[in-house]
Amino acid sequence: MSAATLRARLARGRRHLSLIVGLGIVALLVAMALLAPLIAPHDPIEQNLARRLVPPAWMDGGSPANWLGTDHLGRDYLSRLIHGARVSLGVGFGVVLVAGTIGTVLGIVAGYFGGRVDMAISLVLTTRLAMPIVLVALAAVALVGSSLRTLTAVLALLLWDRFAVVVRATTQSLRNREFVTAARALGCSHARVIFGEMLPNLVNTLVVIATLEIAQAILLEAALSFLGLGVQAPTPSWGLMIAEGREHILFDPWLIAFPGALLFLLVLAINLLGDGLRDTLAPGQRL
Repeated sequence: MSAATLRARLARGRRHLSLIVGLGIVALLVAMALLAPLIAPHDPIEQNLARRLVPPAWMDGGSPANWLGTDHLGRDYLSRLIHGARVSLGVGFGVVLVAGTIGTVLGIVAGYFGGRVDMAISLVLTTRLAMPIVLVALAAVALVGSSLRTLTAVLALLLWDRFAVVVRATTQSLRNREFVTAARALGCSHARVIFGEMLPNLVNTLVVIATLEIAQAILLEAALSFLGLGVQAPTPSWGLMIAEGREHILFDPWLIAFPGALLFLLVLAINLLGDGLRDTLAPGQRL
């Protein structure tokens, strides 16, 4: 990428409201997750049944010692929300890292070599697309056992298809370009052409797909945790916190409102960031 192109994209990015807002919120939540042990006022799993279901500090019966109240086991809700960000973001980034690697490798191999290789990978891709993600994830986690590592692995093996589809199509359009033909004429190996010439031209596309898939992985983790097949207690997870608070929704709706609002805010911010990156990184885009 030339310096002029980089400057133009940075200028577009500074004028893109969705990109700025999304990046700001995501950066804030990532910082909160990374600094959770330092900024959380209490141990997120420490129970105090004598102080169970204490409301937030600004409500009647609230206490400044627990600014967002406590849950049904007397655990500080603010601390659990802060540590819950680590679970959501950890699963999201972990899933996308593994799924992106699988999908990118399969997509670039299928698009570059074509023929029978493309047919074989397309068959695998079609088989994956025929599987309902939520039902397969539920069955897999129920059979293998629920844990954070298992959940991340199962979701990663189910969310690589978008990477493969987009990378395959993009690679097919790149393999006959002049710079690829020149690399072949110079005697470069297939690995050199793929990793040295084609992969750098896929980075922008991969970044945009990754942001969208992170949001989907976070929502799936929350859904599975809500159903009891994701993150297990006492580990703080926003989906699990919503599930634990549903029995108290009539009298203590804040038990669901706080983790639900953070989950909504995180997914919205990631989608705004992805939308902004798509517009900013698109060649010739003007805002």
